Amino acid sequence: MIPRLPQAFLDAPIAHRGLHDVTDGRPENSRAAIRAAMDAGYGIEIDLQMTSDSQAMVFHDYDMGRLTGTPGAIRLVSSDQARATTLLGGKDEYIPSLSEVLDMVGGRAPLLIELKDQDGAMGTAIGPLEHATASALAGYQGPVALMSFNPNSVELLADLLPDVPRGIVTSAYDPAEWPLSQAVCDHLRGIPDYDRTRSSFISHKVEDLTRPRVAELKARGADILCWTSKSTEQDREARRVAQNVTFEGYLAHAPG
Repeated sequence: MIPRLPQAFLDAPIAHRGLHDVTDGRPENSRAAIRAAMDAGYGIEIDLQMTSDSQAMVFHDYDMGRLTGTPGAIRLVSSDQARATTLLGGKDEYIPSLSEVLDMVGGRAPLLIELKDQDGAMGTAIGPLEHATASALAGYQGPVALMSFNPNSVELLADLLPDVPRGIVTSAYDPAEWPLSQAVCDHLRGIPDYDRTRSSFISHKVEDLTRPRVAELKARGADILCWTSKSTEQDREARRVAQNVTFEGYLAHAPG
């Protein structure tokens, strides 16, 4: 039986990288942004990157420069070094580990976790981040779902955590916007790996929701989330197709 998204993921809008706002001391994927999302009654989307000691850290970029002011790949530093690295725009905010965030959330909000591709080309050179994620989630009580752009990562997560809902993050895969070959973009654009990954949902790029393949998967029973709505107008339009939105830059409201 393929696990489905709990209803909580379809009810409350999902704050992209937490309810972040650096003007208020809440950098993306920070503890402050996650707390703010919980306080506002939102679901929470976070990203995972891996450190040199194969620990899952809540961080979006491969390079730490944009978010910390300290250039360098996060996978080349240890988890202790990452936790000692201050996030720009925060008040005593640093790069948190997944385990720390799980302890903080404690099941009080739906947590949508995206594992960033560790292969570099959506291939099969993966494993440590998925295993670290499974280890951190062992015994966690609360609504949680996993996803990745890399279908191979999603397939491995299905083996490691068969009872946790999982999905593929999808888009139009314009080669001009991706550091991927034309062949890889052409392959991924059609979402051909949905069945083999034993997914129950996709999170599709908000500007591309009218793609026929999205409608086909929805008709087959897939839940449709989307990324990333940035206005109330875009939110309203996205919900013509998607059952819920991941949002940032405004305060989203559940329909009705």
